[in-house]
Amino acid sequence: MAHLWQKLMSLPFLRSEASDGAGGTSGASPSAFLLDPQSATHLARLTGRPCNRLIYRTALTHRSVLHDHHSEEDKPESNQRLEFLGDAVLDLLISEHLFKQFPGSDEGHLSSNRAKIVNRKSLAAFALELQLGEHLIIGESADKQKIRTSESALADALEALVGAIYLDQGLAGAERFITNHVIAKVDLHKLVEAEYNYKSRLIEYTQSRQLSPPLYTVIAEEGAEHEKTFVVEVSCNGQPLGRGTAPRKKDAEQLAAREAMTMLDSQNPFTPVAES
Repeated sequence: MAHLWQKLMSLPFLRSEASDGAGGTSGASPSAFLLDPQSATHLARLTGRPCNRLIYRTALTHRSVLHDHHSEEDKPESNQRLEFLGDAVLDLLISEHLFKQFPGSDEGHLSSNRAKIVNRKSLAAFALELQLGEHLIIGESADKQKIRTSESALADALEALVGAIYLDQGLAGAERFITNHVIAKVDLHKLVEAEYNYKSRLIEYTQSRQLSPPLYTVIAEEGAEHEKTFVVEVSCNGQPLGRGTAPRKKDAEQLAAREAMTMLDSQNPFTPVAES
């Protein structure tokens, strides 16, 4: 697998983003894209490399910055592309670790356990411990404090940082970072035993009682485009069971399912009332 990633890294469109120096962005002075000294020092401690390059600044650039730049010229890049790459690198390395750590687990269990580690809540917790929120580059018109503590923004920043490390230091560098700052910080055996997937639990509940599948409905969308929050309600057989609010629909659905399971554990609205 490492050879595959090395071959991918030889492709020009990937290597061009990881060029030496502050970056070869056309139409802008390289110094305009340098990290501030405090953030550069902090990232150097985390990654083990001098952090004065465009790629690390991009990893910390929240998409709200784009809303303050109306001209395409000199427009910065947000961390969304790096987030996409970092997500794939995280999946690969966590999958490899679980594959070796749990030789008796089948594909289904490995996939489920990976999802419990590489999810928004867990990634945001790792990012919070690494103080990434304090170093995010946020648009002037955005709510900085809200974004710095946002689960979604923190998780995105961690994935983007992994993507930046991968482009800068290769798979070995990304593996060192994930081993030191993700795998070493959790009790994997305890984590994989925890039940986080409330949506699956709710499906099992409805199936075991011959009920209709849970229905998730977005009942509200709040906030600006780059700070949007979704309110999702879950129902079954026309009976509202719970609501969840989060920056991502999937996370809001999980929260709604969790509220539903909490309610269903104490009462059963589907039990028919005995006729007198």
